[in-house]
Amino acid sequence: MPQPPTLPPDITIFERGWLSSNNILLLGGDTCALIDSGYVTHAPQTLALVQAALKGRALDVLVNTHLHSDHCGGNAALQSAYPALMTHIPPGQARFVSHWDPHALTYTPTGQSCPQFRFDALLLPGSELRLGDQLWQVHAAPGHDPHSVILFEPASRTLISADALWERGFGVVFPELEGLDAFDAVGKTIDLIESLAPKLVIPGHGSAFDGVEQSIAVARARLHSFVTQPAKHISYAAKVLLKFKLLEVQAIALDDFIAWACATPYFATIFRQHFPELDVPHGIEQLIGDLVKSGAASRDGVMVRNAG
Repeated sequence: MPQPPTLPPDITIFERGWLSSNNILLLGGDTCALIDSGYVTHAPQTLALVQAALKGRALDVLVNTHLHSDHCGGNAALQSAYPALMTHIPPGQARFVSHWDPHALTYTPTGQSCPQFRFDALLLPGSELRLGDQLWQVHAAPGHDPHSVILFEPASRTLISADALWERGFGVVFPELEGLDAFDAVGKTIDLIESLAPKLVIPGHGSAFDGVEQSIAVARARLHSFVTQPAKHISYAAKVLLKFKLLEVQAIALDDFIAWACATPYFATIFRQHFPELDVPHGIEQLIGDLVKSGAASRDGVMVRNAG
């Protein structure tokens, strides 16, 4: 059985699953930093994990690779627990955080939650940031999210890839759901990662991995399948949003699930732009059926339950 890759000694990963992103803790001699804070419903667990690992030390720096709800939903709880915490975010949506706009930040359109938080500094692509004892390069990584960044530490060749590269793929290309061309940006971000030649990748979801060349090949094949069959990506994305809701609530009546999706603006956008011939409630019921067939959900009478 393959052995998990060895992490640099100053890095601890809290591998969280899919409702919450992974949290990466970097312990330095003078300062401690956390990258990404998970989803709001897991915020108490995020705080407990961080406090246990810090063993009485303060958390000094919080970094968000991007501002999707599963990556920054714990920000407010961490800022409350550590009032001196310095929070760094990518610049693209900073104005929407300053003048809190949950619609522009996509929380309202996706039917997700994120408590209001503040930021103190911007993660400017092309810059370097000291996290723990190491200097990390900040690189723009558009595609999954147009404002996302990835972080690279050249001495150990460690990459924190967020949702730009997973061991077997990458995150939903959300701009494509809104009718914006973004597959080319995904490809360029994959090219950037290849040029960095990381030895170790810590993704936003899933385990850390080496064998990066194989993961890049898988990502390129997946991207090609989406480029040649755009409807495949849209259907996949819609099912990801439904699965995320199931991960959050665990069980919900079918009628309530369909009603939630019909009231969630992203689904209206998806069906209007990509499947205008379909009746939205019926189309959503079909997608839920696909989740059941794949084992990602189960049906128990009128109830739909999380599975897989």
